Amino acid sequence: MERAALFFDIDGTILSEITKEIPQSALDAIRAAKRAGHLLFINTGRTFCSIPPKISQFEFDGFLCGCGTFLTYHDEVLFSRSISRERGREIIDKMMECRLDGIMEGTEDIYLPSRMSRFDRLESSRRYFQNAGLGLEEYIEKGDFVYDKLFVYADELSDRETFFRFIEADIEPLDRGGDTFECIQKGYSKATACEYILQKFGMEIEQAYVFGDSTNDLSMFEYAIHSIAMGTHAKELDPYTEFVTEKVEEDGIARAISHYGLG
Repeated sequence: MERAALFFDIDGTILSEITKEIPQSALDAIRAAKRAGHLLFINTGRTFCSIPPKISQFEFDGFLCGCGTFLTYHDEVLFSRSISRERGREIIDKMMECRLDGIMEGTEDIYLPSRMSRFDRLESSRRYFQNAGLGLEEYIEKGDFVYDKLFVYADELSDRETFFRFIEADIEPLDRGGDTFECIQKGYSKATACEYILQKFGMEIEQAYVFGDSTNDLSMFEYAIHSIAMGTHAKELDPYTEFVTEKVEEDGIARAISHYGLG
């Protein structure tokens, strides 16, 4: 089989959101694909600093982070694009003016509100990040930092329409359900990350295999021919899915790699 490039989402795809582990079957299958000469990339909405150690310690060829805004191959940074410092500050100020709350995600750290938020899901994320040693240095209210994307929370008190109009020139909000929005830089996505890698290695679209489960995987499912949805996945992926495998906890990655003869 000709060399392929495999692109994996993290949460719910290779890392179980139930057990918080990578199944041994997935590790074995990914190693088999690597021995077969294929390229293996994480393709995630997470920024580089928040890649879980269980993932970053594995022998992936590279990490495509922040929805296409920070791309690495082994120890080389191939591409990096952040929101400018001035524009980033404007967005934070407008977010607070419109009574939304949010988390700013940078390559080097995560930035949180200093005060307790009225959004329980934000506080849950705070606990997660701070347990990982992130979000402890600077807070969004006055911090002087650069970030790549943001995740915002809204409710009936929020003026989300005004906020979205303010950011529409350069930031695209992805509805993640429950009045939460992943806001990414316009023109960049998991699909542009895939395209960059294929061009770098002189590969064709038929050589790309994308694995995912959620709405922020939609762009790479629309882009690729070989798109693999996990057993539990967002319905928005269905029109673009070539193969549905089992849940991550039910050896889904191993079954998909076997199905395509990649390992």
